[in-house]
Amino acid sequence: MKKINVFLLMVSLLLGTTGCANWLSEDDAPKMTYDYYGTEQGVDAAVAAAYSFLRWGCGGERYDVLTELGTDLFTAGSDGNNKTSFNGYGTQLNPENSILSKLWENHYKGISDANIAMDQIRKSDMSESKKMTSLGEMLFIRSFLYFELVQQFGKVPLVTEGSFEIRTDFKRTAIADIYKQIITDLRTAVEYLPEKVDDSQKGKATSYAASHLLAKVYLTRGSAVADVRGQKVTDMDSVLYFAENVIKNSSYRLQKNFADLWDINNMGNSEVIFAVQFTSNPIFNDEGNTFHLYWLPVYDDEAGMERDIFYGRPYKRYRPTDKVLFGLYDRKNDSRFYKSFRWAYMSNYTKTIPVWEQLEDKGEIYFTPDPSKGQIAGKKKFEVGDTAIYYTIEKTGFTKNSIEMKKLRANKSYTYYPYEVHDSKHYPTLIKHMAPNRPSVAERASSREWVRMRLGETYLIAAEAAGRKGDFDLAAQYINVIRERAAWADGETKTAQYWEVEGGDINDMNSTYDDIKVTAAELSAGDFVSFMLDERGRELLGEICRWEDLVRTEKFYEWVKKYNSEAEAAIKPYHKLRPIPQTHIDRLDPVGPIEEEQNEGYY
Repeated sequence: MKKINVFLLMVSLLLGTTGCANWLSEDDAPKMTYDYYGTEQGVDAAVAAAYSFLRWGCGGERYDVLTELGTDLFTAGSDGNNKTSFNGYGTQLNPENSILSKLWENHYKGISDANIAMDQIRKSDMSESKKMTSLGEMLFIRSFLYFELVQQFGKVPLVTEGSFEIRTDFKRTAIADIYKQIITDLRTAVEYLPEKVDDSQKGKATSYAASHLLAKVYLTRGSAVADVRGQKVTDMDSVLYFAENVIKNSSYRLQKNFADLWDINNMGNSEVIFAVQFTSNPIFNDEGNTFHLYWLPVYDDEAGMERDIFYGRPYKRYRPTDKVLFGLYDRKNDSRFYKSFRWAYMSNYTKTIPVWEQLEDKGEIYFTPDPSKGQIAGKKKFEVGDTAIYYTIEKTGFTKNSIEMKKLRANKSYTYYPYEVHDSKHYPTLIKHMAPNRPSVAERASSREWVRMRLGETYLIAAEAAGRKGDFDLAAQYINVIRERAAWADGETKTAQYWEVEGGDINDMNSTYDDIKVTAAELSAGDFVSFMLDERGRELLGEICRWEDLVRTEKFYEWVKKYNSEAEAAIKPYHKLRPIPQTHIDRLDPVGPIEEEQNEGYY
């Protein structure tokens, strides 16, 4: 463990008191002292600081790399330094990896701060209700951080007491004991935290956030079959108890339209149970939320386009696998597929709008404008506001650089990307993390909230627990709540690809729910765990949880090898855990045998 420095701790507390809600934006906090911890104002500052450690994951290429890259659903785009390590499972995925060492450092700093603050809260003379709420928040945050650590690394040091003393003798704790501590903490947090917070406390944990997280922890522990996580026969009962507490007793409600979840003007909507908060004030925004950068292809060098705030700054990091495009969804009837991606870009730059012209290749003319179709030589192909780029998963049957493909694309007024032309720079954009409210095109730090828990997932957690218990009627009931929202609604205008690609009727305005609802018989007849893993993929695509879902269900090695062609050659079963950072091992004194300090496969 890293030496705890009192000065740095105080600085972190002060920096942590920034955010978009009043409780995160105190810029007049007094100088910290040991005694200050025991005051109500000091406790509030310490709690705010603890929340700041939850921001780390989206302040750069961090938790998205750890959970979405190198899975069955996303593979690497053309750019970035993590393609070989986290997508290809190459030798760069080793104990020296900086993302892993920074994850370790951030989370243990947060755990240390939470432990110290809890010690002081217990000693303070505040009211019992204030103590309980503050302790509940600290337990929630410590549990959150430990849950991420144990999923990524397996055995890690378990520290539950605060100390300003230098320690170098930390030993890793058995996974079962870590889960036991997380569950103990969260059960207390459920009891101590309030059911609701007002707008001035937006972003703070509630009893229902702790219930959701606790249900997910029980599900993760109880999902183990070959792995040893301390699983108990009652785990699925506990999952259902805490998930249904949220579903039945809270005021959270599903958004009616799946697309509304990604509207930047709809942050903090009725479905959001817990989200990490940011602010538009750059002074208090730390590194901000940068997830919006990583899911975009090149668009700004295409005809009629320039980079702008709405379409984003394309870092070209993650692109969907063929499983997402062709195997995961009922694309015709499940609206989540088309509502999760951007398929068209409207022209925003008049200077590069092309004109119709005769084109030839190696002396062979393969396209001549057809005036009867409005293709008049010298006339602009489109205007600003018209479609400039259009992606589709339609398969033409032509190879990428064939004359036939060139003819087909040249006949379009816009830049046309059928499936055969998709590559590491050109692919549909996942829109879930877009941040069109940034102040400038170049701004990396966005103020978009990072949704860590939403009610849609709570239903799926409950459904999986029910099915694992053999109650497929209840599992189908909960899945169908999500499927009803996933379907095209009565009277809803469907995407053009519904009839252009998927074989639907352009005049069909009917609901597609009957086409995608599930039955208990269907669930019981198949591989239920695989079904639920794919259903989570359909609902939670790109929402920073996939790698952990694959590991939790013990499908990681099989599914990544099968569906991610860039990973299949190098991936090994031991990659289900990350290497323990060398920076941690180097600090240990005494240090044990390497097989005790490091995970298998990394020494």
